[in-house]
Amino acid sequence: MEATLSSPPLSSFLRRAPPLRRLIPLSLPPLLIASRRLRVSSCAHGSNGGRFVARPSSELRRGISENSSIVEDEKLLSLRRIFSRPDVGIDAYIVPSQDAHQSEFIAECFMRRAYLSGFTGSAGTAVVTKDKAALWTDGRYFLQAEKELSHDWTLMRSGTRGVPTTSEWLNDILPPGARIGIDPFLFSFDAAEELKQEISKKNHELILLKEFNLVDEIWNDSRPDPPSKPTRVHDIKYAGADVVSKLSYLRSHLGEYGCTAIVVSMLDEVAWLLNMRGSDVPHSPVFYGYLIVELDCATLFVDTKKVTKEVLSHLTNAGVELKTYESVLAEIESLALKGAKLWLDASSVNAAIVSVFRSACERYSSQLNNNSTNQSIHHGGPDALYQVSPVALAKAVKNNAEIEGMKNAHLRDAAALVEFWCWLEKEIENNVALTEVDVADALLEFRQKQESFIETSFDTISGYGANGAIIHYRPIPGDCSLVENKNLFLLDSGAQYVDGTTDITRTVHFGEPSKRQKECFTRVLQGHIAIDEAIFPERTPGFVLDVLARSSLWKVGLDYRHGTGHGVGAALNVHEGPQSISFRFGNLTALQRGMIVSNEPGYYEDNSFGIRIENLLLVTEANVPNAYGGIEYLGFEKLTFVPIQTMLVELSLMSPGEIKWLNDYHAQVWEKVSPLLNGEALDWLWKNTRPI
Repeated sequence: MEATLSSPPLSSFLRRAPPLRRLIPLSLPPLLIASRRLRVSSCAHGSNGGRFVARPSSELRRGISENSSIVEDEKLLSLRRIFSRPDVGIDAYIVPSQDAHQSEFIAECFMRRAYLSGFTGSAGTAVVTKDKAALWTDGRYFLQAEKELSHDWTLMRSGTRGVPTTSEWLNDILPPGARIGIDPFLFSFDAAEELKQEISKKNHELILLKEFNLVDEIWNDSRPDPPSKPTRVHDIKYAGADVVSKLSYLRSHLGEYGCTAIVVSMLDEVAWLLNMRGSDVPHSPVFYGYLIVELDCATLFVDTKKVTKEVLSHLTNAGVELKTYESVLAEIESLALKGAKLWLDASSVNAAIVSVFRSACERYSSQLNNNSTNQSIHHGGPDALYQVSPVALAKAVKNNAEIEGMKNAHLRDAAALVEFWCWLEKEIENNVALTEVDVADALLEFRQKQESFIETSFDTISGYGANGAIIHYRPIPGDCSLVENKNLFLLDSGAQYVDGTTDITRTVHFGEPSKRQKECFTRVLQGHIAIDEAIFPERTPGFVLDVLARSSLWKVGLDYRHGTGHGVGAALNVHEGPQSISFRFGNLTALQRGMIVSNEPGYYEDNSFGIRIENLLLVTEANVPNAYGGIEYLGFEKLTFVPIQTMLVELSLMSPGEIKWLNDYHAQVWEKVSPLLNGEALDWLWKNTRPI
């Protein structure tokens, strides 16, 4: 999956968290496996070879008659009516993308921004005032947002010169002293504090609406049900370390910093610590819950109906108690009143939890003043340490069992992809009408045949021609392209297996690519090779490597609007931190042995084609002849083994070393994947791994 940009400050693009009061995840509908054959009438295509051309929103709206009246969005009208209620009283409302746990993928019942705006991309922030509505999103989604937003919305292309941040926009259009409302469950404490400071420049007031979410008020009965599927134990042979050991590691950090408890709110951190998995969130094997770990106990706050007897026994043996999801706030209050020193990751714990803790601390001080002899109150008083969760880094550095599981999952995934590409080439040669949706569904079928497959790790990006230039494109029936042999086809996909998580992108042409396409593809490949071959000293942050991926593109004035690499979980989230490889230099996390990152440079020509080449890499110790400064040097080991189409390579641009890299890679692909194949798929692999 294309690498996400490192999160900018909230003031430039809010990407924060979800709700607590009635957190009740929803169950997802079963995956629908569509026929591989196109029902041509169901797919939008034109006379240009079946290619759907992405158009700007202004052009899409020309179908509205000049004489027809444009009706204002009823959802916006309903939302604005609430602004003037006595218990609300605001002038603007901000709707982020996240749930109460900072999740990238969220349950459908928490997709408030998508419901309100109609924009379905995974990243964006909606801001509604009494007479305006604007949506901020980044370069991955510009074309998609143009297509999906109605005339009531203004698209703010975040990061583009001249485009104000959310707070700048609010400061500019609202009169001084306005009241700006947020749901504090959906914002991290850091995000809420930054927003508060920015809008205070115009004397605006940030209003924390804790009791209800305004979008939920208008969503009403049409809001999807919460998830309800049971959780499961993640076997120790895949986890590599038991829960007791992980909790002991965490408690050692608490003791080192003088803390008595920590609130773990990121869903993948909770799942990793407890060796549990779930299905509350699409594409990620996690479940909604909070974990509070104290020096002598641990409590999981979760919908107890999702805890099976096996999971309950697993937790009991690890010394973990269960409480209802909604009771976490009461527990936070109780800890404060007992004088706890709480470790809070302000970048991920939502503002509602911090607000409750601070209020309880004030009550503690009041009680102490009124009854200094109360023995139930500890000396020293409650306090908070605001620091990044130690779980994030521990989870990012994979142990041997996790690495082994990832390698095994990638080989099975490679076999499925080879079978798929063999099938698709034949279908295209036989002029079978296939849409982008048909192709994505077919790939799912091939993956489902593999052992331990669970689901996709994100919505498959299946983009032909112009749609491939939409970085986060998702085809839908009735509004997609035919996949033909006249243009490039970009396929970015991944899978969740019991033992690992995969993410791979390949760009191919089933006909004759143009000279321009071959040059662009080759420059992207050169960047991919440069990252793969990188050797760097320990303590090097990922942003230092980003220039390697772009150098060949920059030489001719080309670039791409996303990061080069993101962290990947082991049988967990396809995007995980804290590591990344990005041009944004705010992330100073050093790459360490055992981390997994994606390597995915690209190039996108609007309304024409898109190119991306992606493998996953494991950070390993590099075998170098020297050790300057007495430090370790690191490099990468490939996890992904699927052929790269050599027909798209312009050999005149490639150095002998780059050609050798490609031939060596294909030799590895053949050696590792061929034993898993037979028949036509094996023949296809042989043909596509021959040296050039």
